Amino acid sequence: MENTRHYSYFPGCTLKNKALDLDRYARASAEVLGFTLDEIPEWQCCGGEYPMGKNEVASKLPSVRALANARDAGQDLVTLCSACYNVIKQVNDDMQNDEDMILKANNYLSQDGIEYHGETKVVHYLEVLRDVVGWENVKKAVKNPLTGKKIGAYYGCLLLRPGKVLQLDDPENPQLLEDFIKAIGGTPVIYGQRNECCGAYTMFEDKSIPKNRAEKILGNAKEMGADFLITSCPLCRYNLLKNKGESNLDVIYFTELLAQALGVKEAK
Repeated sequence: MENTRHYSYFPGCTLKNKALDLDRYARASAEVLGFTLDEIPEWQCCGGEYPMGKNEVASKLPSVRALANARDAGQDLVTLCSACYNVIKQVNDDMQNDEDMILKANNYLSQDGIEYHGETKVVHYLEVLRDVVGWENVKKAVKNPLTGKKIGAYYGCLLLRPGKVLQLDDPENPQLLEDFIKAIGGTPVIYGQRNECCGAYTMFEDKSIPKNRAEKILGNAKEMGADFLITSCPLCRYNLLKNKGESNLDVIYFTELLAQALGVKEAK
């Protein structure tokens, strides 16, 4: 396919260190599928967690700067990491609907000549595949289908909730990753824990919580016949692999499987 569309791209911190594969394979696959990721210059960490305090402004400013940069480039903003997607899209919603946050954020950013009011559309990479490229076109581009592979989709919590703001898929019965698995030739495995929190954010408070949650998720997937799991969240992947216990299931970034299916990564 020819490159027909450019997106402003917010990789986030983890994709520059612990999740390099998620970034590298996403870029290569995008080129094959007809779109380009233009990394936002001088982006700053989004914080990795949406701040719930109504008066918390400073930690949201990096997201606002990235959103304003994408707007000025005339592009939608794409993210890969579930946490970045969650934070930036919620901040964008604030800049559309929270008058107090709009006023305070713009007061801070005015010294940099920035004024922003939620004009940018924030999309996840998977949304580009579903809504712009289309699953049928993904299928047509596949060179190495994952035939015979039983794959469990792990959504976690950040990719889907809060549902009214993110609007990515049905938080209770999502289909996005399952449709992705089908498009690359695999067989999706439905299991009850696929959209439950892995507990990773509690690891510094009580390590038993993420351990127990991970073992429950992986055990459920294993019981339902999954050969391995896919995810778009680096933190979820880290926690699940660290605590996979007797399930011994691998957890792979969705972009790695996409690159493998498209032939831009050697098959394992």
